[in-house]
Formats: sequence, C-alpha cells, structure tokens
Amino acid sequence: MLDQPLASLRKLRVEFQTKDGPVVGVEDVSFDVNPGETVCIVGESGSGKSVSSLSLMRLVEFGGGQIAGGELLFDRGGNEGVVDVSKADDDVMRTIRGNEIGMIFQEPMTSLNPVFTVGRQLTEGLRVHMGLSKDAANERALELLRQVRIPEPERRMTQYPHELSGGMRQRVVIAIALACEPRLLIADEPTTALDVTIQAEILALIDRLKRETGTAVLFITHDMAVVAQMADRVVVMFRGNKVEEGTVEQIFENPSHAYTKSLLAAVPKLGGMKGKVAPEPMRLMGDEGGRKFDVVPVEDKVLLDVKNLVTRFPVKGGFLRRTVANVHAVEDVSFQVKAGQTLSLVGESGCGKSSCGRSVLRLVEPVSGEVWLDGKNIMEFETEELRLARREMQMVFQDPFASLNPQMKLADQVAEPLLNYGLGNASERADRVASLFDRVELPRSFLNRFPHELSGGQRQRIAIARALSLNPKLIIADEAVSALDVSVQAQVLNLLMELQAELGISMLFISHDMAVVERVSHNVGVMYLGRIVEIGPRAAIFEDPRHAYTRALLSAVPVADPRQRKSEKDLKFKPIPSPIFPVDHVPEPSIYDEVSPGHFVLTGDWGGFNV
Repeated sequence: MLDQPLASLRKLRVEFQTKDGPVVGVEDVSFDVNPGETVCIVGESGSGKSVSSLSLMRLVEFGGGQIAGGELLFDRGGNEGVVDVSKADDDVMRTIRGNEIGMIFQEPMTSLNPVFTVGRQLTEGLRVHMGLSKDAANERALELLRQVRIPEPERRMTQYPHELSGGMRQRVVIAIALACEPRLLIADEPTTALDVTIQAEILALIDRLKRETGTAVLFITHDMAVVAQMADRVVVMFRGNKVEEGTVEQIFENPSHAYTKSLLAAVPKLGGMKGKVAPEPMRLMGDEGGRKFDVVPVEDKVLLDVKNLVTRFPVKGGFLRRTVANVHAVEDVSFQVKAGQTLSLVGESGCGKSSCGRSVLRLVEPVSGEVWLDGKNIMEFETEELRLARREMQMVFQDPFASLNPQMKLADQVAEPLLNYGLGNASERADRVASLFDRVELPRSFLNRFPHELSGGQRQRIAIARALSLNPKLIIADEAVSALDVSVQAQVLNLLMELQAELGISMLFISHDMAVVERVSHNVGVMYLGRIVEIGPRAAIFEDPRHAYTRALLSAVPVADPRQRKSEKDLKFKPIPSPIFPVDHVPEPSIYDEVSPGHFVLTGDWGGFNV
C-alpha cells in the first residue's frame, strides 16, 4: 500500500439551499481511499454517504448541493500530482470525470440513455477521453463487455437498454465506468435493486476487476452483508457525520459506536434461525433484550388453499396484433397457507412469485386453477362477490410511494377501504384510523400529512395500516421491505410479525431475500420459471435443501462475516430460459417427491436445474 492516498476527504461540509435556509447534508467528514483498496461507506438513507461520494466528482452541485467547506484531494498521478477537486475548474473536472474517476449509479436504467445503443454509450467516453478512432473504440467496447462476462457481446452492442435484463444493464454500466481505466471507481448502491443471484455475480465481478486492474473502489451501501463481502476498510455514517471507521474485521468483530452495533444487529443472518420453530423478531437499537410477542392461539386450519394455478400473459404480434405466444408466468402452482402462519414465496425476478400473489387476489386473472379462501373458491365469484371477498385479503405492495395517492391526506387513505365498504360512520372511521396509526407506531400528528412528507419506512407503515383497516384474514406482502434500509426493514418486519402474533393474520410473503425469508416464515416455497420447485417447512428448506436451484439461491446470499467471502468460482448460476412458449405449447404437469413430512421437491429437469 502506497503512503500517498489516492483520494482524501478533509473536513467536508455540503449544504443544500432551501426556502428555510441551508440544510447540512454532510458535516466535517474526513477519510482516505488508498490505491487498490475497497472502502465501504455504510449508513441509512439520509446519512450522507452518497453526498460524500458525489462530492468527489462534484456531481453534488448538479443536485442543488454546495461544497461549503473542507478539501477534496485527488492524486492524478504523474506530473499532475494532487489536486483539490472542490476548487478545480470545469475543464479539469471534465477530464477527471469518467476518465480518472468512474461511477456506477444505483439504477442502471436511469443512468443509461434509452435512445442510444449500448455500443454508442460504451464508445462515447473512449472517443472523448482517450481519442480513439471509431474502430478502436468499438474493439475496446467489445473487450469491456467480455470483461464483465456479458454473453454475445457483438449482439449486445447493437441493442438498446430496454432490451437487456436488470443484471445485464448493471454490467453495461460497470463496463462504461471502467472503460477509460479510472484510478478510482465509485459504486453507489449498485446492487440494491437486484436479485440475490445477480447481486452475488455483480459483487464478485467488481472484486475481480479491482484485483485485475488495481483500481481503488469507494463502495456505498446500507447492506452490512455486502460490506462484509467487499470492504477492506469501512466508514460508518449517521445523520451527515462519520461515527466510526476501521478495518472490516474491526467493524464486524469489535464495533464501538452504538449505531454501528444497531446496524449489525438489524441484519438477518442466514442460518440464524437454526433450531427455532417460529419466526423471531429482529433486534433493534435500544432493544438489546429482544422483543417477545404474545401469540394469540389460532385454530389449526388451512386458510388459503391454491390448487394448480396457471397464469399466462399473451404476446401479441403481426399486423392484426394476434396472440402469437404466451408468457407462462405461473404454471401449475399449488400451496397452502395455514391460519396465523406465513408462507414465503422466494425466487429471482421473473420466476412468477409476484404474478402468483396477484393471481390469488385476482388482480390478474388466472387461466385456470382454484383459489380457496376460508372454504370458498374465489375463482367462481362474480364481480360483487369478489369485491366482498377482498375484505378478507389485502395486499402490501413493494413501492409504498407508488401505491399511495400523492394528493390525499394519510388519514383519508387509511379510511378509504372503510368508506368503500360502508363500514361505520365518520366518527367511528376517524377513531379506527387513529387506532391504526397507533397500531403501526406512527404519531397521530401524521394524520393530516401527505405521502411525500414521510420517509420510505413510514410510508410502508401507512400501507400496512391501510391493509389492516378491514381486519383481513390474509395479507399478501409483495417485496414489502426490499427497498428499505436495513434498520427500517427490521422495524417493518417486526411490525408484521407482531401483528400476525396478536391478530392471527395469515401472510403470503413474497421476497427474493433469503435471509429475510428465513426470519419471518413458517413455510417456504421456492419458485423458478413459474413453478414451485421446492416447498416445505422453513427448517427443511434452509437446513436440508434438495433442489439444485434452492441450493444455488442459498449459495448466493452474502454473509455478514468478512471471513466467509464468496468469489466468482463459488457461484454456479445458469441463464434463466425464456418463459415464452408458442400458443399450442402444452406444459408438463408438476410432479413432486415428498422427501420428508411436508417437504416436497419437483422432479425432472427444469431450465437445467434438477434434483
């Protein structure tokens, strides 16, 4: 390790101007990034971690921020030496951005231009910064796509971003960031929205490229398991300040600050539920003793019974827009959810788990199958019967901001289901809404607020309160915590488990996070290509996985322990085959082996995975 840091933040202060005066985003933050090392900045949303990293490229100024104090030193090497980028002119910054400091943004679709091909976007920086000819830039772009392990790179060069999967798009963004061989790579939450398998591949890819090229990495995340996988050194931020810094081993094995301890405690650890029968609440800051729920006895019966569910989406083509093929989103799926228990459906994007949840509610119409809720087959219901049945089953969506009306006060949104079903008078509805705010631990002063005035976790609590307003028997939670910070996620998970324990609610919990699923579930179903490939009690799935795909999913989960890092050779994933089939395609039925009581495994070869 060289004595001279590659980048140094010295007493950085960033302010944002508002009508009420300046708001401090980052205050008195100092740390170094040395050549060839990975420094992870960790903290919740609003902690200042992204603002700190964006300041190094002066991009914070394009978002209304202003560097109000401190130094941002960057060693350009050679004759250029060390420059304070906070005082550099625009010409110097244009040379540094993309050429000497590369950046991977959180959402690849917003950082790629939808009207330009992948090849055009890859070669642009090469021609501007390195002065390469068109042919030389194309050759370098192909080499970069091979370096990030994108199949068929020649074809990808001619495609547009919308034609690629999320994982492919993120690989393209990484290739663009590495195109000019920068000395520092800033990765801002590059895997937050990705499935566990794609996340594992991207993390291993960044780590391999760092070792091969000697590039230093500044990695921003709120996921402590990702920190354990990637970091050499860790900077912990809270409310715009650095609260702790140390090697990854020091932070995980001997954290000193209470906030760091709370972040680590809030991370669900795969294997942490071994030997336990029921779901268990997460530990929160100030709750070192752990929470205990008084479980209300529930009659041992099946509340939801799904039999041979099939959901397909037509693919239109030709001049007359006829159906030329079908997307087999859900294929011959059967499962049961008992009263007062949680069944989790887990799998990668496109496996059919969300389509399955929506099909149960008939938000999308299944092609065939039966959905029995409390002894009634809702597939036979007409419009009015279905509307009444939905009182018993409610949904919590992934993005609470998209599922709430931005123009309605929160109290009105929680009361809306009561109004729709004509329940209670105005006074009774107001009392019910106020008690629901108490129930989800939100102050009553929020009753007259609007969704944009709340944080992501608070908005999700409103969505849960609205789902509870009709006293449903079943809640379908579709990726309800995947976009939340780790500590907020822990609070929302605890809330859902507490409500289940006290009210006897059943849950169909849809997620791609295996560690979260292990924590909240009584039973687990693993989905792949529209089918359940393995289903059974939580302990059986996590402690004795029999299907190859289940084992691959579990092997991809990053572990919050720096001594258990994964490399690319540990990951054995196969490209997911297309779920689109001709109109006349007749799929094979799902046949299962019962390998232990209640533990079923799909037989045969599905997409290259078999038992």
